[in-house]
Amino acid sequence: MKLLVTGGAGFIGSHVAEHLLRSGHTVTVLDNLSTGSRRNVEDLQAYDRFSFVGGTVLDAKQVNSLVKEHDAVFHLAAVVGTKNCIENPIDLIHSNIMGTDHVVTACFEHGKKLVLASTSEVYGRSEQVPFREDSPRVFGPIHSDRWCYATTKTLDEYLSLAYAKRGLAVTILRYFNIYGPRANQSRYANVIPSFIRRALNHEPLPIHGTGEQTRSFTYVSDCVAATVAALAPSADGAVINVGAEEEISIKALARTIIRLSESQSTLVHVSYEHVFGRGHEDVSRRVPDASRARQLLHFNPTVTLEDGLRKTIEWYRTAEGYGHDID
Repeated sequence: MKLLVTGGAGFIGSHVAEHLLRSGHTVTVLDNLSTGSRRNVEDLQAYDRFSFVGGTVLDAKQVNSLVKEHDAVFHLAAVVGTKNCIENPIDLIHSNIMGTDHVVTACFEHGKKLVLASTSEVYGRSEQVPFREDSPRVFGPIHSDRWCYATTKTLDEYLSLAYAKRGLAVTILRYFNIYGPRANQSRYANVIPSFIRRALNHEPLPIHGTGEQTRSFTYVSDCVAATVAALAPSADGAVINVGAEEEISIKALARTIIRLSESQSTLVHVSYEHVFGRGHEDVSRRVPDASRARQLLHFNPTVTLEDGLRKTIEWYRTAEGYGHDID
């Protein structure tokens, strides 16, 4: 198949593109490199079935042209990160809503299958854990930018499902804290790359609040397997959690990373207000029910958290420029 991956020079997107190429597909990556990196797709240049297009999903004409030329689309381009959405809400809203509108509309117009990357953030602060795909969404007040990202991705889902009622073949994947090699280490990085960078430099690891809040973490290769499986027609119209069901507290995660990296780092507790400003709301638990993924995608994570952390730590330890921003 001829496949388009938006955001394909980013963390997850580059792994998806690599997997597809190894499986014999022809792959085009569309990325504006705002958070992605050409380094993430350098090795893919060896495939004559690979092409890179510098551009943005905000360019409706370019998106329409590319979608028309391909058999299916993996839409992973997005502005992500809680801190990012607090500091740059306008950019986030434009990219995540308008960009997705362009992709979804083009897929509908040209009759192309769409795999849409969403997020566990859409569950908000719901306390019905583990989260099922039909669990209620509970967001905070409109004046809290904390929920801006979750709201944009929720609208992306609504738009996709509205087109699905008109015949669009689409599968929506709600990712739960994906980690692994190539994950962004910038100031907007998620918790694992942030902790690893600090641990490798023997710096204190900041724990927001008590550190007793829990999350599940999914190694990128397991995420990619589920993402590619979503191409199957049997997954059309479905919203599916993609995440390991193993749960760990943030404090325990930090200690595990310190141990595995043989770091001299310590833990330091930092208030939410100091990091995110006044009124920030955290989620005490975020864990998926992955039953639907097992049923529709044959999802069976094979990489344990400890093994995945070892692989990720080793990658950052040996990657050129570790300890600096890796975009």
